[in-house]
Amino acid sequence: MINTDVMALVEAVQRADSALGLLQATQALAAAAHPDGAACLVEVLGFNNPGAAVAAVDGLIAIGEPAVDTILTNIDGYNYGARAWAVRALAGIGDVRGLEVLEDALGKDIGPSVRRAAARGLGQLRLENLAAPVRQATAERCLQALVEGCRDGEWVVRYAVAVGLESLAPELHPEPQQRLHAALLGLRHNPEEEAPVVSLRAALALQRLGVSHG
Repeated sequence: MINTDVMALVEAVQRADSALGLLQATQALAAAAHPDGAACLVEVLGFNNPGAAVAAVDGLIAIGEPAVDTILTNIDGYNYGARAWAVRALAGIGDVRGLEVLEDALGKDIGPSVRRAAARGLGQLRLENLAAPVRQATAERCLQALVEGCRDGEWVVRYAVAVGLESLAPELHPEPQQRLHAALLGLRHNPEEEAPVVSLRAALALQRLGVSHG
């Protein structure tokens, strides 16, 4: 049964006739955090209104798993802005159904901020409800994408990769954990790294994981 209060909020978004009006209506719909509002929030991602898009992402993350199918079935391959915002939403929700989109975004997206969000998301997928073999295979897919992300040309992405690797570590068996440690050590001791903060963040991750890093 459709929630009539949420439908009123959706109609307010659809009736908005100014940038400010759209922002305020989207914020109200996002605050409701109701699954019935997910489709409208996804639609807002495609509008040329960054403020409303941020609110829509926040709302989708608040709705959580019930919003994932709506996001995935409505990703607009021809609207870069909408796709970029959708990646941020999927990264924030952490549902494993977003894995393929996050992998693709980290490896191919033209926007550093989108790749950064994907890297963080890959480290924070919620895998606890998966069967053990699927859980491990999924974690290793995340690891592979993050290892490849260590070579990203933007320091903000490499920093996010270090964060993602640290978050992912508890999900891995010993052998892939060693690969994860090696990736962090590579970030820690990369002589070509121009952003010291990346090396420092990798060092922090290694310290927290109990790995000697020199």
